[in-house]
Amino acid sequence: MNNFIFENKTKVYFGKGGVKEYLGCLLDHYGDTVMLAYGGGSIKRNGVYGEVMGILNAAGKRVVEFDRIMSNPTYAKAQEGAKLARENHVDLILAVGGGSVSDCCKVISAQAKLDEDIWELENTKHTFPTEFIPLGTIVTVFGTGSEMNNGAVITHEEKKIKGALWGAQADFAFLDPSYTLTVPMKQVISGAFDTLSHAMETYFGKPEENNLSDDLGEAVMRSVIRNIRVLLTDPENYDARSELAWASAMAENGILKIGKVTDFQCHMIEHQLGAYTNCNHGAGLAVIHPVLYRHICKSGIARFARWAQNVWGIAPKGSDEETALAGINALTSFIKEIGLPTTFAELGIPADTDFRAIADSTNITAGCCKKLTHDEIYDILCECK
Repeated sequence: MNNFIFENKTKVYFGKGGVKEYLGCLLDHYGDTVMLAYGGGSIKRNGVYGEVMGILNAAGKRVVEFDRIMSNPTYAKAQEGAKLARENHVDLILAVGGGSVSDCCKVISAQAKLDEDIWELENTKHTFPTEFIPLGTIVTVFGTGSEMNNGAVITHEEKKIKGALWGAQADFAFLDPSYTLTVPMKQVISGAFDTLSHAMETYFGKPEENNLSDDLGEAVMRSVIRNIRVLLTDPENYDARSELAWASAMAENGILKIGKVTDFQCHMIEHQLGAYTNCNHGAGLAVIHPVLYRHICKSGIARFARWAQNVWGIAPKGSDEETALAGINALTSFIKEIGLPTTFAELGIPADTDFRAIADSTNITAGCCKKLTHDEIYDILCECK
């Protein structure tokens, strides 16, 4: 296992009714002005908005609303939020929604305290912000695990780049699985697949030798697979939603990454696909993963064979290569079983999309078992059509 330093500052309030029970007393630790940030307004239809506003008003807070955060948040939207936060001297940002809302607010929190452009600061000067407006999250859509880290995926539309920025990490996060009951099932499944992807992208990183992080990763993957299947037959099953909510946080709170150099090559490809097409993130990952894994598995054959046996329950075949391919086939079958797309055509991405530009702008990751070229990424994208 590689050397590591680990800390996670986010205090998690998990379970039904946590917001009602604890948010009011938490607000006592922050100033008078709260920015309430959310997406397209679903929280107004499902009652979460009314619940949170009631608590904020009872606490005597001045509320500044920032809404319409899109599913693939743009850099312009984050800058709009930062301007609003500065002008109103916001003391706490409360992000209510899924990973997109949380990611956007992480950047808002940092940019509002900076005199320079955060994208240029991080990507040109390779310097990172150290001051933030305090951030709290109330998660209504699970999958990204964004609530327990400081990474944000933001689309810079002018640069045609969908990539990572590093901003604030939430002081606290509320994870109430009952909030997901009003989320469309397609969105729940897509989010859960994103969790599975996060665990796989960490598992196939380096070193390939087994360690405790990998054992935990296998458990998270098995749990996600099992509980997605439960929801397919029993959509309102609270226990399954609870398991998926915590699996989402576990896959991205740093615990599975301890001692690892992560892979995340599939995410890098999908991010650029999203920059050019604005496609659904989980669905894009579902299309790319099997194609990518067939392309790279020979470079990490023992690891893929172990994954096939320990995650998918594949009995050992005549060779590790056969076992590994059986595992990838099991992943493909699972994607079909849960109703996610297996081709870009199913995802609604036109065949004449500029896949060459997508490939050439994709970041090559250090942790992947095979260091890909941009030509190989182009071939993978074309195979996904």
